[in-house]
Amino acid sequence: QEWKNPFATWDPQDFCNISEVVLPLDTYWSPPIFILERVNGQNSDMNYMVLMHNGSFNSTRPFQVTLTCSLMILKFPFDTQTCNLSVASFLYSAVTDLVMKMRRAAPESMKDSQSILLTDGEWKFTNLSSIEYTEIIDDKGFSVITYMISMQRRPTLYILNLILPTCALYLLDMAVLFGPSSLEEKINFQIAIILGSSMLAVILNNILPTSSNKPPVIGTL
Repeated sequence: QEWKNPFATWDPQDFCNISEVVLPLDTYWSPPIFILERVNGQNSDMNYMVLMHNGSFNSTRPFQVTLTCSLMILKFPFDTQTCNLSVASFLYSAVTDLVMKMRRAAPESMKDSQSILLTDGEWKFTNLSSIEYTEIIDDKGFSVITYMISMQRRPTLYILNLILPTCALYLLDMAVLFGPSSLEEKINFQIAIILGSSMLAVILNNILPTSSNKPPVIGTL
């Protein structure tokens, strides 16, 4: 966060060429910022800010938060999810008191995010976009910045452990059904295939996300 206070300025030549100082965050006024989708998180212990001689404040505070996000898993495990992170302050009106602006453009923020995010997990960070707008609540306008974060699921694990075994069972079922085996052997094979399909259905039920309006296609087959 960066903001400017015209009443907190000084001439560095009058103070041994000191052009910046580090102060506790509650020394001066700071913008009260909220993350709208936040449901849980851990606040930062870095409650300090840097004050420049021209009145510019700079506060860098890392946060670890849990956000709510609507999932669309119809194409699971080949799905791409987009989650919003909205930053706002509903204590000051955007018309007269507080207007928030992005310091960096979305492509630059995406480049920085890719350099610090994990790249070997289940999700692949694909895109970051942002918009600035005014939210109208009770005839008052409030400044809001929303980041749209797109992530693509890596399907390799699900292909090896779920899709390929399921296809193998169906192919085996067709081979046994139309094969030259006797009726008793076919029944035994069918029972074994049904048991295998039931185990895969249990595994599928445990790994599939449930927070979606439409069930995944793979779960209905």
